[in-house]
Amino acid sequence: MNSEPKTTMKKIAIILLQLIFVFALNAQTTTRYTTANLNLRTDPSVSSSVIAVVPQGTLVYLEEDCNCAWIPISYNGEVGYVSTKYLSKEKVNSPARATGGVRHYTNSNGDRVQSPTHYNKAPAGATALCRNGTYSFSRSRRGTCSHHGGVAKWL
Repeated sequence: MNSEPKTTMKKIAIILLQLIFVFALNAQTTTRYTTANLNLRTDPSVSSSVIAVVPQGTLVYLEEDCNCAWIPISYNGEVGYVSTKYLSKEKVNSPARATGGVRHYTNSNGDRVQSPTHYNKAPAGATALCRNGTYSFSRSRRGTCSHHGGVAKWL
């Protein structure tokens, strides 16, 4: 029985594993932070549907860093596009909220939408200021701020 082919195969396997390890070390995933509440969209366009709103200050992972206007990211299990002008290498502090974390609800169209939330100023993606001081992210006018005193101002 000739052990030379087994030894050669082991050497090749070790070399391949070393190459994979080197490539894995060199392949760096780029990270960025959102500088505003950022719409995650189905396509790279402001006219495409919004899948979710990524809160300001969220760490997102980019497969590649580019000088493009739109880039695909993954957020809460959803993959979509965000505008790169709202991404930063440094973390941006989120505006102070009067209540705890950001909550979401499913609207009548089946879309996941951020619930009205207290902010110090109007965040990106907000559509209305409710009478109780929360900002709504509603996608339609019907029912907006209905549990928050009604709409004080449309944005």
